[in-house]
Amino acid sequence: MKFSKIFLPTLKESPKEAVLKSHIYLLRAGFIAQVAAGVYDLLPLGKKVLDNIKKVVAEELDKAGAQEVSLGFVTPISMWEKSGRYFRYGKELLRFADRHGNGFVLGPTHEEMMVELVKNRVKSYKQLPLNLYQIGLKFRDEARPRFGLMRGREFVMKDGYSFHSSVEDMQREFALMQETYGKIFKRLGLDFRVVDADSGAIGGSGSKEFMVLAESGEDTIVVCQKCSYASNIEAAKRVKKIYPEGEILSKKEVFTPNLKTIEELSEFFKLPKDRFVKAVAKKALYDDKEEIVLFFIRGNDELEETKACNAVKANELVDVEEAELEKAGIVSGFISFLNQNEKIIIDSELKNEKNMICGANKKDYHITGIDVDFDDEVFDDIIAVKEGDSCVCCGASLTHTKGIEVGHIFQLGTKYSEPLEAYFLNEQGKTMPFVMGTYGIGVSRLIAAIIEQHHDEKGCIWTKESTPYMVDVVTANIKDEAQMDLSENIYSNLQKNNISALWDDRNERIGFKLKDYELIGIPYAIIVGKEASFGQVEFVERRTLKNEIMSFDEAISRIKSLA
Repeated sequence: MKFSKIFLPTLKESPKEAVLKSHIYLLRAGFIAQVAAGVYDLLPLGKKVLDNIKKVVAEELDKAGAQEVSLGFVTPISMWEKSGRYFRYGKELLRFADRHGNGFVLGPTHEEMMVELVKNRVKSYKQLPLNLYQIGLKFRDEARPRFGLMRGREFVMKDGYSFHSSVEDMQREFALMQETYGKIFKRLGLDFRVVDADSGAIGGSGSKEFMVLAESGEDTIVVCQKCSYASNIEAAKRVKKIYPEGEILSKKEVFTPNLKTIEELSEFFKLPKDRFVKAVAKKALYDDKEEIVLFFIRGNDELEETKACNAVKANELVDVEEAELEKAGIVSGFISFLNQNEKIIIDSELKNEKNMICGANKKDYHITGIDVDFDDEVFDDIIAVKEGDSCVCCGASLTHTKGIEVGHIFQLGTKYSEPLEAYFLNEQGKTMPFVMGTYGIGVSRLIAAIIEQHHDEKGCIWTKESTPYMVDVVTANIKDEAQMDLSENIYSNLQKNNISALWDDRNERIGFKLKDYELIGIPYAIIVGKEASFGQVEFVERRTLKNEIMSFDEAISRIKSLA
């Protein structure tokens, strides 16, 4: 493609709304254009990158035996009601009615649709296993869309769904998809980690996330410094901490005027924070009700809200107003787990702990010498793993890093097949629900993730498999006949060898052209300048910006070996 012909509106200045490098560079380099909050058009170069990523995804999935389909963008509400997700999914699910009053949603995922596709068409275990996927448009009505393609409302996603006759076969496919996803992200040139994850609104008994390591990532990842353990903080676990027995405290109420925080109490009692039980009050929202839940953790720990939400099987946890607590007879700042009318959940690590201090549920009073002695059902893992905690696999120290979620795979079991009445006949002729897995990749998000991991202060640096063009042929002076002849020769040669090339044939200064080259981020450039009459060119690698003078034949050979 000739630069003079391509639709590529570049910008000199960074857009005010852009914060992340990927957002800035994709807008400035003319890959995307904003339509509305969280909705972007892909321009020609952006579409090329998207198609390249889709090609890699499809090739690896096809090798693994998956088959591509294309489902409708809209889904009847009745399917979501039947699966039970209609209310649980929340406000992110965009609902609408057609002219006849029939309800639909814009699908953020397509579990229900894919089950309905397979249901009554796959009737026997002999037709299993089956893995179907699609790469298409999705919509999630994000409350705060931001960061360009990183967190949009409209996005391109690969979503796949497998159907099996047994849990064991589903787990085999799950492992195969984990391996396949690894191949996809390696081909795209990404440094990533596979981490344990929370299943969220998709559901199921087990899931793994694929995280591209980047300081700009929104997800906190807990990783072991010694072994391969890695987890999203929402699902991370640690070795239970053992604390030394301290001073024996008598069981009594102690006047603690206006002392509500753990820091204040620690100073007042002259005791470490781990001797206190901290209360966190939340309101749990369900399909048909809401209730106040009191979560109790050790004073030096923090509540992990996703874990807490899962512990009470709520759709969502929200903050509780102090007036609501007062109405329920709960004294804010002095909350106790003793004689409590509201639902309580206590962190598992506090089970059977003795000699603790907690609120007295009485203004300005705490109770000392308390034992945490309750039935098993009130205990759950609800704390956030901190840096320095010990790995559950090897005992080494855990650290935090940041990541961008680009893939997520789930072991669904019969979560969707049972409510949607999707059955097959097993070897004994018995009717059984399909055992399922589901597998997603944020395809358009990968465009941004690649740039978050591959950029410098000048612009994008595309990886080999994702780049819109492999080489940029830059003519320094289009009025110089020798330069134009040599440039055309190089460009034609590259085309004959099926090497994608952009030819910057614009009537612009060489400095202007090179700034665009650096901003756009094509892996290599062949600069045709004053030495063109001698058959020599300048070869540049975008990643290092190192340049070499060589013959045009050598440049072509170099590109062939690198492409």
